[in-house]
Amino acid sequence: MLRSYLPLLILLGLSVVNAVGMVALSTVVSPTKTTQVKSAPYESGMDPIGDTRARFSVNFYVVAILFIVFDVETVFLLPWAVVMRQVGLAGFAAAGMFIFILTVGLVYEWKKGALEWD
Repeated sequence: MLRSYLPLLILLGLSVVNAVGMVALSTVVSPTKTTQVKSAPYESGMDPIGDTRARFSVNFYVVAILFIVFDVETVFLLPWAVVMRQVGLAGFAAAGMFIFILTVGLVYEWKKGALEWD
């Protein structure tokens, strides 16, 4: 039984040795001379203006999360579209309910003002 796991354990061991070896080699071989120019933050070739740790509005994160949620849920419609003819009316009703719930969620977020950018 354990004999079937031997190739997997060898691969895992080689991967760990490779990762540790690459990190160790990069710290030994790489130059460590730091200058003020190398330590400065880089922003598109321009000198940074203001503090680089500026806070973002919470609305930025809410819009980003809403985009990800609706984008991922929309991807769930692709397999349904591929097998639409095989699933029949029950599959069509399930997809319709799914789209209805998405629409209700979007309208709720819109009414709450989560999509407003101030």
